Amino acid sequence: MDSIAIQGGPLLNGTIPISGAKNSALKLMVASILTDQPLLLTNMPRLADTKFLGRLLRQHGVEVTERDGADGQETLFHAPEITSTFAPYELVRQMRASFNVLGPLLARTGHAKVSLPGGCTIGARPVDLHLQALTALGAAIELDEGYVSAMAPKGLRGAEIEFPFVSVGATEHTLLAAVLAQGTTVLRRAAMEPEIGDLARCLTAMGARIEGIDTDVLTIHGVTSLTGATWSVIPDRIEMGSYAVAAAMAGGEVRLTRARAGLMTALTDKMIAAGVEVEPTDDGVIVRRDPKQRLRAVDVTTEVYPGFATDLQAQFMTLMTVAEGDSVIRENIFENRFMHAPELARLGADISVHAGEALVKGVEALQGAPVMATDLRASVSLVIAGLVATGETTVGRVYHLDRGFERLEEKLTACGAQIRRIKDEGDEH
Repeated sequence: MDSIAIQGGPLLNGTIPISGAKNSALKLMVASILTDQPLLLTNMPRLADTKFLGRLLRQHGVEVTERDGADGQETLFHAPEITSTFAPYELVRQMRASFNVLGPLLARTGHAKVSLPGGCTIGARPVDLHLQALTALGAAIELDEGYVSAMAPKGLRGAEIEFPFVSVGATEHTLLAAVLAQGTTVLRRAAMEPEIGDLARCLTAMGARIEGIDTDVLTIHGVTSLTGATWSVIPDRIEMGSYAVAAAMAGGEVRLTRARAGLMTALTDKMIAAGVEVEPTDDGVIVRRDPKQRLRAVDVTTEVYPGFATDLQAQFMTLMTVAEGDSVIRENIFENRFMHAPELARLGADISVHAGEALVKGVEALQGAPVMATDLRASVSLVIAGLVATGETTVGRVYHLDRGFERLEEKLTACGAQIRRIKDEGDEH
């Protein structure tokens, strides 16, 4: 497996362009199943996850064409007919978002058989809410030997659905299915993440009728068919936040472009409290910190949007490892999401974890060492730590990183970081 080596010490100075949002692109890709006309997605990230999903979409009959457009990378999706409604385990297991083909396949064809997704290192993340919502829309659901078989031969029908708790995945999946249902669907306690708004607006451009976008109540008036569209994927707020933390960690001044500062206000408020300068710009944000001034400890609690994102918790914890004082990091979204803490401890961090709470006692400096990535966000947090650790830090199992960060080494190197990939010729990833 590939690894990444970082030589700690250099300040970061320069510009980093932010890619399209992975968490939005994946659901927009799935939306291509809902129409027999072409869907062109611009500002498309090129990631392991988008490649995995592209492979699955092709299996269903979607033509997937990656190309360079006038405004950067874009991908054309076209499904004139669905050639298969079966999603096998060997494809779905590679990425949980693949499960979301179930609703669109069901909505367009009236039937689908999709493997349940595999386990996850950051928690169980069950799909019960997805299946309950599809059942409410009139689908007959059967579970057999790890597969979900869904039938709606007369089509889905609108329903009133109130989620028992906020779920991004269930909100997106139900939205994707409901746009072609007969009648009106009302989703209450819907998640409000920007990526859901992006999906809803793209579906609207395709002819869907959706009210309440960016609120916790979505009203979807079903239509008989959708058209094609051209849609630009929103900037990746998690990538933006990760590089903002990297700039704060290393010190210096980094301009993040092709971004929207308003998408990560919960993070930047905490960074400012920690002593980091954050300056919004027309196309992003500038992050600067004088390395002679030590960071201040700040407490963080993860919450659903617009609260502090769980996908930025590991990165912020890393920042706090070298802050002056003690900080408390509370994780309210996923269990098992402190798996990066023992690896940070290998670099000299002082972290004590008790259930969903971590106490971080700031240390004067981190020391380079070999560490192992456990998931996507943990892997980038270890890279960020390596930027300031004395000596060399080597991060293993970086296939996690490739799932969500495009050209990470190139972007950091352009700002002065000493970082390189160590290739493993036998790596299947």
